[in-house]
Amino acid sequence: MTVLVAYDGSEPAQKAVKQAFDEHGDEELVLLRVVELADGYTEASIKAVQDVLGDRRESAAEELRADLPDLVDTESVDFRTEVATGNPAREIVSAAEEYDVDQIVIGSHGRSGVSRVLLGSVAESVVRRSPVSVTVVR
Repeated sequence: MTVLVAYDGSEPAQKAVKQAFDEHGDEELVLLRVVELADGYTEASIKAVQDVLGDRRESAAEELRADLPDLVDTESVDFRTEVATGNPAREIVSAAEEYDVDQIVIGSHGRSGVSRVLLGSVAESVVRRSPVSVTVVR
């Protein structure tokens, strides 16, 4: 079984990583960090910032590797890290399909009411779009 864990550095994401390592430590874990790309970029402007995005992806991967030893015992668990660029919910669902995972674990910021409507919810969107089971950690 392969488990995808979405990680953005937030406290809910840290809880998701801890739960995934605790409950699925004997499975293959894929930790995914998504570098968000703001909406509204034109093709020309995307080409102009590709170098910057490459640097951000590399930086995000380094931050993820640096954060993990503080959160969990990384020596006894089989895991790998991946970085994607784009809309977080879309990239998480896409990665689940690409890496043929059996489950997604994601943290929830616990927003409700107006803030959820205005800000959206990555976890909610992943739950609605995912081709596999999703565990939302609060």
